[in-house]
Amino acid sequence: MEGSLRVHIRLPSITCVVIALCALSQTVSAYLTEQPDYVKTCNINEPNFINCSTHAVQLLFNELPRGVPEIGLEPLDPLRVKRIKILQGAGPVNVNASLSNVTVVGFAHTKIVENRVDPVTYDFHTDLRLPRLRIDGRYVLLGRILVIPLRGIGQCWFDARNLEISAKSKVKMIKRGEFHFFSVQGITVKFQIGGLRLHLGNLFDGIKALEETTNAYLNENWRLVADSLNPILAKTIEDIMLDILKKVFDNVPADFLLMVSKKNLLKNSSLHDNLE
Repeated sequence: MEGSLRVHIRLPSITCVVIALCALSQTVSAYLTEQPDYVKTCNINEPNFINCSTHAVQLLFNELPRGVPEIGLEPLDPLRVKRIKILQGAGPVNVNASLSNVTVVGFAHTKIVENRVDPVTYDFHTDLRLPRLRIDGRYVLLGRILVIPLRGIGQCWFDARNLEISAKSKVKMIKRGEFHFFSVQGITVKFQIGGLRLHLGNLFDGIKALEETTNAYLNENWRLVADSLNPILAKTIEDIMLDILKKVFDNVPADFLLMVSKKNLLKNSSLHDNLE
């Protein structure tokens, strides 16, 4: 249709939280130049746009866990992360910690509840659900959670169930060559979980009695622990999802995802210097 522009949109998934993603191999092209089957275009001016966009994002998330070699995206389930840095110094949590050699499992079962796109800014709001998110890795920890002082170096795991995640992604539209792309500027996440189990090995220099008692207390009071760790977990999920979105949006043209009129597209002030 003359005067129309097909622009593709892709959404978060909790996805995630997500974290360090794959690097482009030398044999991978700079970005997709042909629209694959798992990328669906939705017209932002159609009455059923939200339903279409929600379905489109679900299709994309169904594909991502297996990896997308065309854009150098390695499998997301399990997701490998070299390091996650954790620093929290207020409230009931005072923690200086890091996780290394991290494995994250659960993204393969992401359910996109709803995806909405702002017709002016093209920021998108995504509600998603994860039945389970498990994180395994090696930890280094010094700090306090609730009333418990913690110190340890060893293996750990966190197993969260029934996560409800709401993510808002701020984007700019840019043009590269003949295509438009979403440039992700940032992401904010709010979430709730329905259950949490965890284990920190080798606490207190391996004093087993203290280690077992502490882990039992943290698991018995998982709701308080989850609430206390909310800022840390939210920031971790934001970092992971930001990495995922940048990897996808840098390589999948927005034109494949979203169809809008050129007139509406020009309303986005960030485009004026980028459009031909």
